Amino acid sequence: MTYLSRRHLLQLAAGAAALPAAARPAWALDYPNRAVHVVVPFAAGGPTDVAARIIGKWLTERLGQSFVIENRPGAGSNVGTEYAVRATADGYTVLVIGAPAAINATLYGNLKFDAVKDLVPIGGIVRVPEVMVVHPSVPAKSVPEFIAYAKANPGKINMAAGGTGSVPDMAGELFRLMTGLDLVRVNYRGGGPALVDLLAGQMQVMFESTLIMAPQIKAGKLRALAVTSATRSALLPDLPTVGEFVPGYETTAWYGLAAPKDTPAEVVATLNRELNAGLADPSIKQKLADLGGTPMPMSAPEFGKLIADETVRWGGVIRKFGMKAE
Repeated sequence: MTYLSRRHLLQLAAGAAALPAAARPAWALDYPNRAVHVVVPFAAGGPTDVAARIIGKWLTERLGQSFVIENRPGAGSNVGTEYAVRATADGYTVLVIGAPAAINATLYGNLKFDAVKDLVPIGGIVRVPEVMVVHPSVPAKSVPEFIAYAKANPGKINMAAGGTGSVPDMAGELFRLMTGLDLVRVNYRGGGPALVDLLAGQMQVMFESTLIMAPQIKAGKLRALAVTSATRSALLPDLPTVGEFVPGYETTAWYGLAAPKDTPAEVVATLNRELNAGLADPSIKQKLADLGGTPMPMSAPEFGKLIADETVRWGGVIRKFGMKAE
């Protein structure tokens, strides 16, 4: 019988412990070796879904496996988000996460997940600004004129809200908070019904996606005052930003990719690298611009910080107005 010295045993043990770590790069090079499911927590056809399909096609071509879009709408994105949180953390289920998740963290009091703690960020995809519009009967032609008009008519101006806690709704609430205006918030179950009443003159002001509002603005049916992003929008380049008149104001719909907690770091790094390569590609940039959006390349930690910071910011607005999910 051969006896091993204690030192030799320790050396063998150390070598064995290092094997999984040494094998990881080879495993990571094999990712993906089957289809990846991209969970979109909204219905097909909307801006989030379209952006996801643009990026999914890019990743499919770059990584040689299908990135399959899986729409799981419901409860303001909570249904799809929870599904992704509960998925196996192997890189074959990823989530399109956005501003709604940051809003819902406070808006809903009974969530069974924490989007900040239960997901690992991968990277950003796109920012899409909202636009502040008024019915033509409102005499204001600029944000300062609107503020002056609203101050002279407290409690008489109806602000349409296309769903409690939606990004456009929060854009309006943030404007109300930062200006101190007495606007009457009228909630609708979706932007479509709200837009109908705005066009009919029953509502006077509304915040909504630039993509949705651009046709109405160009047709002269509504008057645009400003966009809500920090910089001007390529879709409506002549419009100023709200922040030019209300210092510090900025809000956009933003979206990126995340994965279940404990997804291997090598997988996250691969997806972040290829995602950012796509956002630098001129054809992808143009497709996102057609949605009214601006590419949002980020490292995984930067995107994680955005999610956490937005969760804190919107939590403050929601608590200020006592908003609750309906």
